[in-house]
Amino acid sequence: MSHPSVPRLGRTVAGLTAVAACSAGLLAAPAPAAATPDPVRAPGAPRTAGSYPNLAPRPPMGWNNWSYYMCDLDERVVLDNARALVRTGLARKGYRTVTVDDCWMGRQRGAEGQLVADRTKFPHGMAYLGRQLHRMGLKFGIYTDVGTLTCEKYPGSRGHFPQDAEQFARWKVDYVKADGCNVPVPSGHTKEETYRDLYGQLSRALRATGRRMTFSVSAPAYFQFDGDRVWHRVIGWSAEVGNLWRGGRDVALQKSTPAAKWSSIVYNFRYNSRLAGLQRPGRWNDPDFLLAGDSGLNRHEMQSQMSLWAMMAAPLISSTDLSALPTAAREVLGNPRVIAVDQDALGVQGRVVAQDDGSAVLSKPLRNGDRAIALFNSGSTPRTLSVAAGAAGLPEAGSYRLRDLVTGRRTRSERNIVAHEVPPHGTVLYRVTPD
Repeated sequence: MSHPSVPRLGRTVAGLTAVAACSAGLLAAPAPAAATPDPVRAPGAPRTAGSYPNLAPRPPMGWNNWSYYMCDLDERVVLDNARALVRTGLARKGYRTVTVDDCWMGRQRGAEGQLVADRTKFPHGMAYLGRQLHRMGLKFGIYTDVGTLTCEKYPGSRGHFPQDAEQFARWKVDYVKADGCNVPVPSGHTKEETYRDLYGQLSRALRATGRRMTFSVSAPAYFQFDGDRVWHRVIGWSAEVGNLWRGGRDVALQKSTPAAKWSSIVYNFRYNSRLAGLQRPGRWNDPDFLLAGDSGLNRHEMQSQMSLWAMMAAPLISSTDLSALPTAAREVLGNPRVIAVDQDALGVQGRVVAQDDGSAVLSKPLRNGDRAIALFNSGSTPRTLSVAAGAAGLPEAGSYRLRDLVTGRRTRSERNIVAHEVPPHGTVLYRVTPD
């Protein structure tokens, strides 16, 4: 007899919509314990039979429909957003993977048990969609679920892993996102054992096709509230079966209030910033989508999410209507200096080196010996923020050259890294070079 299915933690940001919430309070709330230092495997987690190939040496970048469109998607929506990636120059800057999330398939499998596209939404089928994306120089991403049904109750892949993996390979899919809704836990097995077995089966099936498909694992999101020891262990084996993993709640949806969107950005930053010890180059913590372009977010809030995600070496995956992208949002998403911090070849997630109830300072080492330093004001009034050079991990030097990666302005400091009058919900991001 199976236990009840496990619902997805974040298809809605329950609790956050009611929070006109003080962002500072979210920063000050009790946090998960510091992550274990082993970036591949938490203590006590046995290895799977061979790790998934390293198909994401840099954090993935692209677009996904979910946060903005949810199930209101079709072939036109996907291709219009793909064309916008190319037209705006965002594809040229790295945003190349276009992923179709839940609700793309029909409610029933085909006569031979195969997944089939909803022919009303995708009249030409998924192979056609992939060909169109590839002709634009983009990559094709698709969604499935390791349970019996997806989160929106479409057919899941449980019991069909080899068949579905082969289907994706025939469609020339480049990226697979696997959710974890509606997973029955068999009697005598733990929830973690069940998830690990199902994600392991899909991982092996994808490898067996011979096609290089980047694998995004959602397992840790279903263990965020099961205690840090279990959560970190799930992240450990997720890094073996896939290339990146969702760690916790979904970011807020387009239909959410502005306060809920901002609260969800701060919440996701906060939990993900504590997981730096579980990430390694090529294996990425994923705090969910970028909302730049969504209604209700101001320029400072969009820039803060972009800067903080870059500091955390997070995947940069937009989920908005790119065909109507405001200039400010396009500039935030397309800033090459900020993107370079995210995509830095060293592949290290930045760490929080100072924080209080309404602010946080992160430091991230870069390949050429520079440091990226972000000073984040989550509060509701302007603040001057600073950190000592040594506390930020900078080597002792006579002075330090600072470049503001948003404005491009260059300054110099002899001791402390200072950001004057950081606006509410704003972040100053510096690239710092010791003299």
